Amino acid sequence: MNDSPPRHSDAMKLTTRLFAVALAAALQACATAPVSAPRPAAIAAPSEARAPVTILISIDGFKPDYLTRGVTPNLNALAASGISASMRPSFPSVTFPNHWTVVTGLRPDRHGIVGNRMEDAAHPGMTFTMQSEEPFWWTQAEPIWITAERAGIRTATMFWPGANISFDGQRPSDWQQYGHEVSNRQRVDAVIDWLRRPLATRPQFLTLYFDTVDSAGHAFGPDSPKTTDVVADADAAIGRLRAELAVLGQPANLVIVADHGMAATGPARVIRFDQIAAPDSFRFVSGGTYAGIEPMPGKEAALAAAIALPNAHMQCWPKAQIPPALHYGKHPRVPTYICLAESGWLILDKAPAADRPIRDGGAHGYDPAVPDMAALFIASGPAIRASGTLPRFDNVDVAPMLRTLLKLPAGRDLDGDDRPFRGALAPR
Repeated sequence: MNDSPPRHSDAMKLTTRLFAVALAAALQACATAPVSAPRPAAIAAPSEARAPVTILISIDGFKPDYLTRGVTPNLNALAASGISASMRPSFPSVTFPNHWTVVTGLRPDRHGIVGNRMEDAAHPGMTFTMQSEEPFWWTQAEPIWITAERAGIRTATMFWPGANISFDGQRPSDWQQYGHEVSNRQRVDAVIDWLRRPLATRPQFLTLYFDTVDSAGHAFGPDSPKTTDVVADADAAIGRLRAELAVLGQPANLVIVADHGMAATGPARVIRFDQIAAPDSFRFVSGGTYAGIEPMPGKEAALAAAIALPNAHMQCWPKAQIPPALHYGKHPRVPTYICLAESGWLILDKAPAADRPIRDGGAHGYDPAVPDMAALFIASGPAIRASGTLPRFDNVDVAPMLRTLLKLPAGRDLDGDDRPFRGALAPR
């Protein structure tokens, strides 16, 4: 999720978090109900013949090649029984823009979440961060749970960026406020508890979000054995979900995605922007794998001249000249200049603080065409025929596929469609 450069403190935070996750999971084994969702008093009868539900699952920062490490039996089994692909994220290949693309079918330049950090001239003095909940940031595009609710389909979201936002008073029927320390097991159990409900209050479309793989990739790098251990833990969470669905007798179409991949980074691959342009000529809106840059008043010409100079490991453009392949630059929230680092490099506005040096780790946000930015995609369930590995497709196609699974209208003026999946989807 984090698109800032990996630092020593990130590794310490993840080590603490992994201990907290393990402890919470152990405590959960003794608990009567997950802390994240109370268990309903009334549950469905075990003998009930259940209609399939659709569950959209994000494993943040999961690279497709993590499936080849021998630690993902559940994900590999789902891929074998359905479809899988190396999915192309949207630019910028960071968390919030791509999670919003997956549920809207629009690219960031159209849905308005153009970065994990951004500004809006219509709201001066305000900066969007990953904690922002003001609806105006989000409501330029409608997520699929709002479309479903308005069509009479009950939904529930166990964490997803933007899932707590009100759309003129409309939200998912059930939703949980994001809590970083809620363990993977507790997240799965919350979904299962929702599905134990009687038919009248049982969701038909659900989301589930895991963030530990992304955190490990940032802290340790994608090739670290520690990251592989966390990948195994995420797969075990998927295994628990499958097992609990089987106990319930609940058929489910599982659509499992990542928002982006992860590239290895380190202190030897850093671009100091204050050594390219005068420090008083610019300010960073965002930095790291790509930089969103605004000129300081009166320094526009000086910054333009500095940005025009070639750099071996970075390309910069005025927003109107961003290459068409990136589908980015028309939205007013996009900064005046975008600089994009070569994969594995980082762009800093100045030297890092002495107590927060750049360490070996991982990052994302690069050109979506870079292989390391590829994102996981797996789908399996009663509505999906086993069809093997699909050609690479853009993540704007996921929302149209979900609409097909939910029997919703195809949607108008979306950036994607369900064509990549039509040969694998059972007839409506």
